[in-house]
Amino acid sequence: MSKKAPFMVFSGTKSRYLAEKICKSLDCDMGNMNIMHFADGEFAVSYEESIRGSHVFLVQSTFPNSDNLMELLLMIDAAKRASAKSIVAVIPYFGWARQDRKDKPRVSIGAKLVADLLSVAGIDRLITMDLHADQIQGFFDVPVDHLYASAVFLPYIESLHLENLVIATPDVGGSKRASTYSKYLDVPLVLCNKSREKANVVASMQVIGDVKGKNVVLIDDIVDTAGTITKAANIMLEAGALSVRAIASHCVMSDPASERIQDSALEEIVFTDSIPYTHKCAKVKQLTIADLFAETIRRVVNNESISSQYII
Repeated sequence: MSKKAPFMVFSGTKSRYLAEKICKSLDCDMGNMNIMHFADGEFAVSYEESIRGSHVFLVQSTFPNSDNLMELLLMIDAAKRASAKSIVAVIPYFGWARQDRKDKPRVSIGAKLVADLLSVAGIDRLITMDLHADQIQGFFDVPVDHLYASAVFLPYIESLHLENLVIATPDVGGSKRASTYSKYLDVPLVLCNKSREKANVVASMQVIGDVKGKNVVLIDDIVDTAGTITKAANIMLEAGALSVRAIASHCVMSDPASERIQDSALEEIVFTDSIPYTHKCAKVKQLTIADLFAETIRRVVNNESISSQYII
């Protein structure tokens, strides 16, 4: 890209696959940046071209490990010191979002800490998608463009042409998200009520609603160990569902998630590509969000409304 371009897109190491698709959609070249790694695990970031006076968009999801977040913070700091006109963090998957409140004594609020780190580093704006908790937007004192994966998921669900469709949620906490899908598609909503023994361990689960003779689509934002979503799918099938599918925004998929998905009642599980999926599972499918983010970047640069980006 020309040094005098009004905006430039750069990528961290692990989100390069997505940044390349975003740049292709924007019909621009990705900015040239070097990340040097040292023997002790430390690394340094340097921009290999002038960014002075440019709107800089930094694409990096903060999925584990923590190096991704640290890399992004260094990218932000380097851009600030190189006189970028504005710095926009493009974080399709915002990590630590499940730590959005004190749910027991003497714990950190990790989402607020990460928000503070990004703000102090020097971002002027955040573009993200499907935060685990909407209130995280309020942790920032800069504009937050909160996109929704429904822009890619709803057309996919409609393309399946499923009869007797029911939208379901694997836990009550996701009822608002699932309800939005059910209202848009004009189909019934079914809830699962779960109790946990501890983090990532589901003790029990009950279905609230009728799924007998229905084709069920489970809606979630994050699938980590896949314990909840597979348990919900199995219970739905036991309750008489014809088929069970799942869609989830962020493909964390920690071990043994892939094995659980493969052995479950799920016919398929569909994610966005906010996080790369490196394991192998025949039931996993990813839909790209590159065009969604590219159009948002284009509108931000041109000072245009992004409201029309939202289907629901």
